[in-house]
Amino acid sequence: QVQLVESGGGSVQAGGSLRLSCAASGYMARGYCMGWFRQAPGKKREGVAGMDPDGSTRSADSVKGRFTASKENGKHTLYLQMNSLKPDDTAMYYCAALLGCGGRWEERNFEDFGYWGQGTQVTVSS
Repeated sequence: QVQLVESGGGSVQAGGSLRLSCAASGYMARGYCMGWFRQAPGKKREGVAGMDPDGSTRSADSVKGRFTASKENGKHTLYLQMNSLKPDDTAMYYCAALLGCGGRWEERNFEDFGYWGQGTQVTVSS
């Protein structure tokens, strides 16, 4: 069983930064991908950054240049560095993993990700 634990959320003023962490435990079969998703009240869940099975990371166009995903070498830990935060970034942020990903993380629907963390709240005030 795979477990994901996020940490690092909080409240910050616009323009500030936060770093989220997602630690995965359990049997992480080769070929997995991981993603960071966010959901604000009344809005659809949105993928913001993730990691492909080969370890490469990318951010969604909506946050490119501000958000960066990275993986800790030798560990199943994915980080999300968020800079120049805006009030529109306020949301619950979730980490998710998909075993047997088979491709780029952003080509998979969030419903395909079978493992999810509990979420961590990010609140950006103006």
